[in-house]
Amino acid sequence: MKSILIPLFIAACAFAMGGCAAMGPKMPPLASIEGVQGHFAEGRIVDLANGKSISFDELMDQLQKKDLIFVGEVHDNPEHHLIEVQILQGLTACYGPLSVGMEFFDTTQQSAIARYIGKEVSETVFLKEVDWAKGWSFPYHFYRPLLLLAREEGNPLIGINVPNTVVRKVARSGIENLTPEERTYVAEEIDLNNEAHRLYVTDVFKEHAHGQLKDFDHFYQAQCVWEETMAQNIALRLKEDPGRMVVFSGNGHIVERFGIPDRVLRRMPVKMATILLYPLTERLILNKNMADYVWLTGGCSAGGHGQRAMRLRKMGEMGKNENITRKN
Repeated sequence: MKSILIPLFIAACAFAMGGCAAMGPKMPPLASIEGVQGHFAEGRIVDLANGKSISFDELMDQLQKKDLIFVGEVHDNPEHHLIEVQILQGLTACYGPLSVGMEFFDTTQQSAIARYIGKEVSETVFLKEVDWAKGWSFPYHFYRPLLLLAREEGNPLIGINVPNTVVRKVARSGIENLTPEERTYVAEEIDLNNEAHRLYVTDVFKEHAHGQLKDFDHFYQAQCVWEETMAQNIALRLKEDPGRMVVFSGNGHIVERFGIPDRVLRRMPVKMATILLYPLTERLILNKNMADYVWLTGGCSAGGHGQRAMRLRKMGEMGKNENITRKN
């Protein structure tokens, strides 16, 4: 990592550790894999297919064979953002610059992103151009080290999301009510027939639907619009510029692969891996199909913890007016 980033990383570590200290000492929880003997503590990287923990260097070695790597986060967990910096730093050091896809930006912001990564504008100008405060809304200092690393290392940064106003409109009134212009921001092909995914989103709808979001079909359409569009943008990037790509998103978009990953595979063959950054705050049994790797972390966040943090809580992003808390 270049010297400009080291103080930032250390400061962020201190912030994360200090923020969690207030939670007080308690017996550490453990995780296990269904059907596999043994337990895993916080800080372990678990290779679910092989049922064992691996080192960071071993993870980097195994990712050498992958062209598309998904990393899922809990958005308000500071530790997850530090790990993302470590993963991007490791991948870049081992394999050279790679494309970085981010859920946190949409396609309309790409020109502003390119100017910032290209060092044509200052950070202050960049944040105004992407309207960070009203757009993503999570604290910028969580994401700043990752963006600075991409900027210093020359990693192309790609906004893969659909504009939030479009997702919110679909959640309220359905895809059919999008204008022709709004429809251009959305994936051409949208699969609404994955029953496992539908059941997963149903659970979220029951817990978090309020206000204007009373129609589950529209709610589910919005989730699929969201994930199909990100999948299409990832596939387009890989087709236009073949090479390695890492994608950072919320956990709910990659768990069990039926959010974004499988929708990419429907569009093109690619060797991929999924890494879930998973808060370990209670005794857990990990499903082997949930990801390729699970990195067990602390649970310091303003939102949900443990297994609850794996839900698609960021559906609240569909609109603050709908009174849904934004958590993922």
